[in-house]
Amino acid sequence: MVSAPPHDGHRQDKGLDPHGYIRREGALGLVPDAFRPVVDAARTRLSDIFGTRMSSAYLYGSIPRGTARVGRSDLDLLVALREEPTDTDHDDVRALGDALDAEFRQIDGVGTLLFSRARLLSELETYDLGWFVACLCTPLAGEDLAERLPRYRPDSRLARETNGDLALHLARWRTRIPEAVTEEARRVLVRGLSHHLVRTGFTLVMPRWNGWTSDLARMAEVFAAYYPGRADQLRAAAVLGREPHGAPAVLWLYVDDLGPWLADEYARVHGVKAPRPVTPPRP
Repeated sequence: MVSAPPHDGHRQDKGLDPHGYIRREGALGLVPDAFRPVVDAARTRLSDIFGTRMSSAYLYGSIPRGTARVGRSDLDLLVALREEPTDTDHDDVRALGDALDAEFRQIDGVGTLLFSRARLLSELETYDLGWFVACLCTPLAGEDLAERLPRYRPDSRLARETNGDLALHLARWRTRIPEAVTEEARRVLVRGLSHHLVRTGFTLVMPRWNGWTSDLARMAEVFAAYYPGRADQLRAAAVLGREPHGAPAVLWLYVDDLGPWLADEYARVHGVKAPRPVTPPRP
């Protein structure tokens, strides 16, 4: 059952500029002092690895938003290369992530998205990866590709092209759950799936709410205003996105109940995301 939204206590800021476009979130000036050595090391080492092959490097997530927690938050990076990444390139960024995670106790893991510049600027990715770079990524090094991308409103097209492929993710998640045989592996999976489901629940209602936020708790509350029958599930997922544990029951609940319902409702409301030759490597 869909409900009309109650008063939004955060109505004063919905993440939009005066013209109704989504504001870019994050800035290097917002990086907490504790995380600045990590960011500096990441910038230097990415340059050492890729040299002139790297077109751009970005931060995203809680660190450039200024909300990171020491020992709890991960370092999220996106790198654009001047050509298609190779298997060796992916191996190199994984090794870099492992090294940074071992060296800096401030962070709890490193995730690096690696794409070609051409893909990020392609017509197919304009309202998915392009939007991600333009609105959710903070420039770290090189060219800022946002200057070559449009401005974005929180509309149904953006909702469809960002998270309208949940059914495909569910199929992959069902194979990954049995492979997560340790508590730590399941904890990582719970965090990733929780983030993905909360974001999807939020973007389902984003055009009606007419705004943007990356705060998981607020995302869940916005969703709850429209789908009170599923509100508790998304609120719980928002908590687990920040404080995950490795209970297998949570993962199976995601792929057997909340996830399938959300995928069906998303397709009904916004349609299905345009097919990609290669699915972006997101959780």
